[in-house]
Amino acid sequence: MRTCIPTTWKACLAALVMVSLALPAFAVSPDEVLADSVLEARARALSAQLRCLVCQNQSIDDSDAPLARDLRVLVRKRLQAKDSDEAVMDYIVARYGDFVLLKPPMKSSTLLLWLTPLLVLMGAIWLAVKAGLGQTVRAQGAETQNSGLSTAEEKRLTEILKRQDDTRS
Repeated sequence: MRTCIPTTWKACLAALVMVSLALPAFAVSPDEVLADSVLEARARALSAQLRCLVCQNQSIDDSDAPLARDLRVLVRKRLQAKDSDEAVMDYIVARYGDFVLLKPPMKSSTLLLWLTPLLVLMGAIWLAVKAGLGQTVRAQGAETQNSGLSTAEEKRLTEILKRQDDTRS
């Protein structure tokens, strides 16, 4: 005897799978975790603020890249050496630059990082407007080219079409 899974159960199972895939996958391996839970919490908080230089759109806490692992280990070593959070961040930024921060500070050297999304958005709007205007101009040009009749010819055509409509009625 074959059993069927109700449609609602299938939908619930699919939703559960999708939600579990959407959860962040922390890449911290067990050998990296510090025994001191307070230091580990600080390390996690700092790692969430640092960009993986390989993935570039993930924090080092979420990345499986070897460089991200090296940075996580470095953060933990600095914390074990009794550095403050600010000292750890300053140390990492001094070695890798402001790009390593997921939220870089606004200054002249990071201006391009801050303005690039705005410039891309403005470029996309410009292209969309240009493409829309181009279609309008082409459509108007096509209408003008298609009606290449003189005024007298247009009048004559209108009379002929009117007579045809009258004969059909």
